[in-house]
Amino acid sequence: MTTKIAPRLEPSNASIRTTRDPFNSLREEMNDLISRMWSGYEGTSGVRQLSPALDVSETESAYEVQMDSPGEDSKDFDVQVHGNVVTLSGHRHEVHEDKSKTFHRVERRSGSFSRTLTLPCDVNAEDVEAKYSNGVLSVTLPKSEKSKPKKISVNG
Repeated sequence: MTTKIAPRLEPSNASIRTTRDPFNSLREEMNDLISRMWSGYEGTSGVRQLSPALDVSETESAYEVQMDSPGEDSKDFDVQVHGNVVTLSGHRHEVHEDKSKTFHRVERRSGSFSRTLTLPCDVNAEDVEAKYSNGVLSVTLPKSEKSKPKKISVNG
């Protein structure tokens, strides 16, 4: 009996890598493993937990997070920053449907959700900006001054 191992696919939610820390690769592999293990996790009620999709990008001066959550109001979101840890949470309200109808499929979920991200460096919490437009929560997280690269001139 021959066992074939499927090739590993690149994770779609790979961590941002900025240094050559020898443990970075291990940390990324563990995060990927845990993400794959918990994807599709069903809570104690048997209902799939809410976990809005998000993208994280980096510029020279900031990290940017875009999280899909259509049909919400800006007051339904909470953004918290502590050092290099960012938590985006909120509440998706139940859609009140006409009770006189018989539904054959209901896939839209309501309830609370929370996503926590660990960034490679601290951010300046006082300058974080968040806006909600067209179903997307956009958060700009400026890097702290001590985290930005500093040009050192070499005398000779």
